[in-house]
Amino acid sequence: MARLPYPDPGGFETDPLVHRIQTERGKLLNLYSMLMHSPALAEGWLSFFTAIRQKCSLPGRIRELVIMRIASIHGASYEFSAHKPFALAEGITLDQIESLRNGSVSAFNDTERSVLAYCEHMTNEVAVPQEIFDSVKAHFNDQQMVELTATIAAYNLVSRFLEAMQIDHD
Repeated sequence: MARLPYPDPGGFETDPLVHRIQTERGKLLNLYSMLMHSPALAEGWLSFFTAIRQKCSLPGRIRELVIMRIASIHGASYEFSAHKPFALAEGITLDQIESLRNGSVSAFNDTERSVLAYCEHMTNEVAVPQEIFDSVKAHFNDQQMVELTATIAAYNLVSRFLEAMQIDHD
């Protein structure tokens, strides 16, 4: 059960921001409902995560690999469940999803293993050794490196917010 009550949806059902959230996400997810306690924050969150998920050049498979791994590291079951369909749509197999859950990298290619090492360091230690950065950089251009780094940072935020607020699964 969430640590704060979700705002009454009747209080903002005609809000243009809620309409935008519903249009972009399909419905007002519990995460966004909770964020509506602060409409300015909800709006910024929506814009930022729409850019990450829909406007970046980073391959969707790479994006979903790191999202699923971060959710696993943090025990963020809401995020893991929410992104499983996206991961499958990006060609990540059920066996690979299970590998992401338990931290095994043997099911992935060299590029994906370097990305997962980068993700692990950013998530667990914050600082990334130069050799880990260089191994990832060998596979991505500068724009994609910025997008990968921002995606990892952003989804650490998501997992931490979901878990701290104990957001209920949709």
